[in-house]
Amino acid sequence: MSVQERKQRERADRERLIVATARELAEQQGWDAVTTRRLAERIEYSQPVLYSHFRGKREIIGAVALQGATEMAVALRAATAAADGPRARVTALARGYLDFAERNPAVYDALFQLDGGLPYAQEDTPEPLKDAFAALLETLAEVAGDGVEPGLFTELFWASLHGIATLTRTRRLPPEDTEQRVELLVDRLAVL
Repeated sequence: MSVQERKQRERADRERLIVATARELAEQQGWDAVTTRRLAERIEYSQPVLYSHFRGKREIIGAVALQGATEMAVALRAATAAADGPRARVTALARGYLDFAERNPAVYDALFQLDGGLPYAQEDTPEPLKDAFAALLETLAEVAGDGVEPGLFTELFWASLHGIATLTRTRRLPPEDTEQRVELLVDRLAVL
């Protein structure tokens, strides 16, 4: 291995450490606790080293969001893989989405609540974000209904899931009724 390859590997390892540490800190204490000073202390590198990877917290949030989008896409595809039939797939998708949001609140915030400097729904949207949307679209396109553009239907269904996830987490909706919300969403929006 050349010196250049070793340096690139070490740089990638440091970057992964920064993102993992930020994510861990955010999951434990919330995003307000994530500062470049605290991250530098936790990873035992100076702040200038941290800034050589990320210009600031916004870029770190973006990196966590991209990592989370990849994980979400995998989780959604896994949730729907074993489901038999359109209704079962849509229900599994909804449950998988809400479960991901509940299990990963800081990642979910990085994806959909905080400014990570990432473009959404544009030509230059990063591939992990496009793939997370594609994981929704793959299941929802088949139940959009005649004459309904599948992408728009997916956006509407996703917005509903996001509302359920966000309002339940902030206790504006009682969590014990989540399953009924999923059933109602599937029954009323999806053409089965």
